[in-house]
Amino acid sequence: MSRCLGTVIRIAAVRIAASCLWLVLACGLACGLAGEAAAHRRTAEQNSPGLRIPALTHGQMAVMADYRSRIVDLAARQTRTDETFRRLLNFVHLQYAACVWGWLPGSVTDETSPFNECSHAYLSATRALLLHMRSMDGDRSAVGSLIDRIDRDMLENSTALVLCLYSDESFNTADLIDPHWADVPFHGPSLGALLALVAGLAIGIGILAWSTRPMPRRAPATPNAFR
Repeated sequence: MSRCLGTVIRIAAVRIAASCLWLVLACGLACGLAGEAAAHRRTAEQNSPGLRIPALTHGQMAVMADYRSRIVDLAARQTRTDETFRRLLNFVHLQYAACVWGWLPGSVTDETSPFNECSHAYLSATRALLLHMRSMDGDRSAVGSLIDRIDRDMLENSTALVLCLYSDESFNTADLIDPHWADVPFHGPSLGALLALVAGLAIGIGILAWSTRPMPRRAPATPNAFR
């Protein structure tokens, strides 16, 4: 049983390594097409059938990031919805996943992060979702209370009006914003976090494979003829 499990683990490790290789190749291809894709996205956005999402300043992002989960939870409790609500909520979920769930360090606070633009996108959509809920039918007290708290925090936050490269960029529910993968090797925190993740996975697989390795069988003891 131990030998079979060890074999399975080693096969899984090989497959994961192959998948990582394909991922590296795919990232290389994506990096090569990044500039062209960005140009086409700007052109497509002008003719997009999706919903326009107003821009969010760099300083407002930090406040909205603190309330993102509460806004999404509040949206999940809405019993009466409309098409605009559903499209905004769907975009919030998709864009958040496309931005690696906000996991990379500096994605919200660092303007130079390859994940800053996509963070602008999902946080701008989160605010648009909250403001739209205020105009929907149903109990608006919880929505209004949350909006008031966010407005107070933005007024108290001295950096709420700080601008950055993407502060005047509006978004659209028909256009997902991908991270700038080509810039990851030149952004220390992002590169370090991804390398740490890969190293942790490799070490974990190695430890698991070593702990399930087949143990050598001991030869049976020879009976003593003089006993």
